[in-house]
Amino acid sequence: MKRVTAILGVALFLVFVLAPAGSPADLPKVIKIGGQGVTSGAHADYGRQMIMGSTLAIDEINAAGGILGSKLEMKFMDSELKPAVAVKNARYMVQEWGAHLLFGVDSSGVCMAVGSVLPELDRIQIFCHASTEKLTEKLVYEKGIKNIFRISVPTYQDSIIPAMIFKDFPEIKRWAGVNCDYEYGRTCWTLFKSTLKKYRPDVEFVAEAWAPFWTTDFSPHLSAVMAKKPDGIFATPWAGEAVMNLRQALLLGVFDQIQVWWQAMGGSVDALEGLAREVKGNKFKGKLWATARYIHNWPDTPENKAFVERFRKRWARYPNYSAETSYSAIYVFKAAIEKTKGLETARLIKAIEGMRIKCPGGERYFRPEDHQAVYTVPAGKVIHDPAYPLPILGDLRVVPAKDYYRKPPFPPIK
Repeated sequence: MKRVTAILGVALFLVFVLAPAGSPADLPKVIKIGGQGVTSGAHADYGRQMIMGSTLAIDEINAAGGILGSKLEMKFMDSELKPAVAVKNARYMVQEWGAHLLFGVDSSGVCMAVGSVLPELDRIQIFCHASTEKLTEKLVYEKGIKNIFRISVPTYQDSIIPAMIFKDFPEIKRWAGVNCDYEYGRTCWTLFKSTLKKYRPDVEFVAEAWAPFWTTDFSPHLSAVMAKKPDGIFATPWAGEAVMNLRQALLLGVFDQIQVWWQAMGGSVDALEGLAREVKGNKFKGKLWATARYIHNWPDTPENKAFVERFRKRWARYPNYSAETSYSAIYVFKAAIEKTKGLETARLIKAIEGMRIKCPGGERYFRPEDHQAVYTVPAGKVIHDPAYPLPILGDLRVVPAKDYYRKPPFPPIK
């Protein structure tokens, strides 16, 4: 009997100690993924689109047998665009619900708060929307918080791309800003000004107005900047606030007086849906330009077309960029787990660093230095196209990502 026990002990030792690390046996039967984003108020569609995108990916993966036999389960919580709420959500999902992986987050202030607690929680998070460059430039590159990855384009998209476009419009010399009165708006405006000034020393920045979260009346801001007679407006209020800002600009006759309006994130599906009647009626006179971190009509690839078709069949809507980034984030988790065959945070970090993965929005490359996903997204005019039930971005200007992404070591933004 002692001999049998000894043999069994050796066998167990060989199985559990000498077995290769990261075998599929290390995975639980259910891999829990915790997500959060804004699902209430004027910005709520971003959270809803995150839910739709991630749910579609999870259902596809589970239908195909899961990840190495493990099924995926998701819990999604409302961040309310409040840092304290988002940190509380992250703690709950990891410490009480048992999340193995985290994704989501909209606001720049929220992402900085959540990113700072990830080492304590010993989890990685893929940020799918929040765009402050400080998340990757400061927290990852400078402070070394390796638990952070971002799959969406940061403020480079909203501020450097328009500077590279409008440097070639010599008739537009006087710019004014109507911006969010928080991290996102202030960084975008600063980065736009410094980049454009580098290419066009002759430009002037004649006025600026600052709108906090939940602004509903933009008329004082618009009137203040229009008193300075700008040629162009640079605006960063987003989601429902972007729609209200633009509609109020029409009422004030702004588009009769300016040559161009740049709307950061104006290519987002919720904004396009909200402005559909005005765009179809040419109320913006071809002067409204926008971008987004993914647009459903680009790239023109079989992978993107198939994704849009599946998304529309499931949800009867077009995917927003927060849907595409969330969908793609789940597949990044899948690729990392299949490579490591486990959920150990340190090994997952190494698996994602330097990863190249094909997504509906094109191939993404996660830079090892700052964990920022690099991929190209165009900008263009907001136009009506009879082939689509909502406005789209047309007259596309495609600036390669290598030309508008800031690169480490990162110079100060001023």
